[in-house]
Amino acid sequence: MSNILEISGVNLSFGGLKALDDVNLTVKAGTVHAIIGPNGAGKSTLLNNIIGKLSPDTGSIMFNGQSMLGVQPHQINQLGISRVFQTPEIYTDLTLLENMMIPLLAHRDGAFKLNLWSRGDQQADILEKAHHFLDDVNLWEKRDAIAGSLSRGDKRRLELAMCLSQEPKLLLLDEPTAGMARADTNNTIDLLKTIAGRGLTMAIIEHDMHVVFSLAERISVLAQGHVIVEGLPEEIKGDPRVKEAYLGGAEV
Repeated sequence: MSNILEISGVNLSFGGLKALDDVNLTVKAGTVHAIIGPNGAGKSTLLNNIIGKLSPDTGSIMFNGQSMLGVQPHQINQLGISRVFQTPEIYTDLTLLENMMIPLLAHRDGAFKLNLWSRGDQQADILEKAHHFLDDVNLWEKRDAIAGSLSRGDKRRLELAMCLSQEPKLLLLDEPTAGMARADTNNTIDLLKTIAGRGLTMAIIEHDMHVVFSLAERISVLAQGHVIVEGLPEEIKGDPRVKEAYLGGAEV
């Protein structure tokens, strides 16, 4: 199984604060890889480096054998990396259908050419795809609802559908169940399992260990900007370094 993402010797400092310290991490294609650690460990900073929002001081980030250093975020997205943010990035004043049409049109025509209000005969294919992706996350019946009125779980489903419409090869998820009730969390786990079952590679940042151990095939643990251990879920559960750094010695 080949590596889809390879991060080697990545360092990043903000003034005197070292946010990332010699980070080495690989994600194998077709797997779900979790990145865990305490608050301030550098998890979201690492994701921001992967998507080109930040640039490391030193080190390399390779995606499918291509360096991502110096590549613009929209180009990284076009190459096949999509990110789901901690707070769902949706257009709250638009309907679910309109939300879906924006990334679909951008993917077809380019971000600087899309026209949400183009003629209906030009949008038949877009509407068909919007139907497919909304139905895939069980939101087609709510297509005419205003997105801002959705529950937290449904907002996350909408954002996932929007990301999936970009046909990513690697999906980055930053705390995908944050702020959810347990029922919504479990529904999101089931949805992500279904998506992963199709072979899509995922890298997930998550604090909820129920989510992590329900989904992850491999786990990397960050502490103070450095990967202190990486391994299979069962190995991580029993590692004393994880207990100390992540939970102060308590059981994971």
